[in-house]
Amino acid sequence: MAERQGLRERKRQRTHDALSAAAISLFLRHGYDRVSVADVAAAAEVSKPTLFKYFPSKEDLVLHRIADHRAEAARVVRQRDPDEAPLGALHRHFRAGLDRRDPVTGLNDHPEVLAYHGMVFDTPSLSARVARYAADDEEALAEALTEASPPTDRLGARLAASQIVAVQRVLARENWHRLRQGRTADQLHPEAVAAADQAFRQLATGLAAYAAPAPPDRR
Repeated sequence: MAERQGLRERKRQRTHDALSAAAISLFLRHGYDRVSVADVAAAAEVSKPTLFKYFPSKEDLVLHRIADHRAEAARVVRQRDPDEAPLGALHRHFRAGLDRRDPVTGLNDHPEVLAYHGMVFDTPSLSARVARYAADDEEALAEALTEASPPTDRLGARLAASQIVAVQRVLARENWHRLRQGRTADQLHPEAVAAADQAFRQLATGLAAYAAPAPPDRR
């Protein structure tokens, strides 16, 4: 019984991945708004009801790749070693993602990955969904930070989570922009690591540099 269930699950996953791959290929070739769900179903040789069993909406055909990383920061905090600080664990995890060219860090120069991110950022319905994912990630991370350092006040944890999620988003978007300008991932990697180190140092020390007024212009 367990073997049959495992076989069914693997078959379902293969179908899921094939449907998504077919959809993303069509979207990148013709434009997200110009391809309908019916077009995707026809290309994949399945019915629309079958497609919707795997993906509830057109956006889900694209964004499941990003959804796989939902609440990842919270998981990193919860699964860290007992002697590792939450921020240190998140820093280490992001650095490791850069090293393996994880697309979620923005440091992946495969043409399809670059085009995929461009489609997501340039399509309002997709970017709006990604923004909702980020809000959910903040909430999950705030809970994990509260658990990690009791008694942490809820507001403090939420403020920290929002800054951490924003930093990771900015780093990834900056990497992607630089790759689109013609850099390779290997060329950019040292700069991306240095930027991540700087960003996490700034998180660790707070925003003191921005708390004081600018010195008067002596010219």
